[in-house]
Amino acid sequence: MVFTIKNYDKINKKWGDFVARLLVVDDEEKIRSMIKKYAVYEGHEIVEASNGFEAIEMCQNRSFDLIIMDIMMPELDGFSACKEIRKMSQTPIIVLSARGEEYDKIHGFEVGIDDYVVKPFSVKELMMRIQAILKRTNAMNEQGKEILVFEGLSIDFTGRIVMVDNQVVDLSPKEYDLLFFMVRNRGIALTRERLISEVWGYDYFGDDRTLDTHIKLLRKRLGEYQKFIVTLRGVGYRFEE
Repeated sequence: MVFTIKNYDKINKKWGDFVARLLVVDDEEKIRSMIKKYAVYEGHEIVEASNGFEAIEMCQNRSFDLIIMDIMMPELDGFSACKEIRKMSQTPIIVLSARGEEYDKIHGFEVGIDDYVVKPFSVKELMMRIQAILKRTNAMNEQGKEILVFEGLSIDFTGRIVMVDNQVVDLSPKEYDLLFFMVRNRGIALTRERLISEVWGYDYFGDDRTLDTHIKLLRKRLGEYQKFIVTLRGVGYRFEE
């Protein structure tokens, strides 16, 4: 697989405003090197792993701001590695995969990934996705303490904790972001375009089926309290008390 850099020196240096430690996991050294070249250019620190076992061990011993994880790897695949990492960390994860089927994407979101990038990909686009996630994560960490309760549904914005009938619900990072945005804008009709723009970022390159998939998964996690998420046909969704 060949990746090329076009107009490399024209990349917007403002992407580097938030410097982060990234873990790049891929069994192909060429891909790791390409991603590292861009990321280091932006001022980020890069740590590399060649398989899922290495990635899990590294996450046990140090913290990262974001993980870029390939799926098809020897010894331990990326999905299995993500599942194990989610048991100890909510670090944002971007998955790289040569498979773009809807089933694979849904499976990825179910195990807790934040974004799904299909190979071959533009490294410049990948960097834009990375920076968008880092900015949203950083902004959420700066919010003040706030807990809202809707019947048996409790939402702790600062701690990123959602509880259903006093039981903690394990959501993916993107499911947290989606629920939190809808709750903060409760009672307001939110168009699909606005939800995608606000939760995934204005520079999101996917399609709106990703939104539907996350709404479906989120409703499943909330059980009977999924009733608060109302579908507005032809418009989008609304969180309604």
